[in-house]
Amino acid sequence: MRHNKSGRKLNRNSSHRKAMFKNMARAVMAHETIRTTEAKAKELRGVVDGLITLALKNDLPARRQAFKILGNHKLVQHLFDNVGPRYAGGQGGYTRIVKLSTVRPGDAAPMVIFELTKLAEKKVEEPAVEAPKAAAKSEDKAEEKAEKPAKVAKPKTPKAPKAEGEKAAPKAKTPKAKKEPAAE
Repeated sequence: MRHNKSGRKLNRNSSHRKAMFKNMARAVMAHETIRTTEAKAKELRGVVDGLITLALKNDLPARRQAFKILGNHKLVQHLFDNVGPRYAGGQGGYTRIVKLSTVRPGDAAPMVIFELTKLAEKKVEEPAVEAPKAAAKSEDKAEEKAEKPAKVAKPKTPKAPKAEGEKAAPKAKTPKAKKEPAAE
């Protein structure tokens, strides 16, 4: 009986599971979204939520504990400087699991997208003043037409005129080289 034994084994021994979750946590901190199986994602939640909780403490012991899992000073710095402050003042709800409609081709395992709920904002330069939407659409179409280069006709090479009753010369066939046995 499995009384008080929590967590999925995922057909791996304990060292393999630990290494896998460290690897996946590194990927989540680096990319902020990954694609994995549903069972792995549900188990990974605890690891990533724990890392973000450490980032909210933002002290030296917390950084050292995060380094035990992430194993990379730049990822720890990213976690504490960029990811942690996004969740300041919140209580949980750091990650999201979105189920995909497709299954993994090999074994039909249900696949999910595992991501942080507050993703990093993309730095996009926005215009100072926005034009009305209708005017913007017509301007975009005009710009697209202006950007397309005009088609240039390729000059054709002149062919020699054929005399009446003359047939086109058959193409000369080149003889194929026969392979000679390699000298030993």
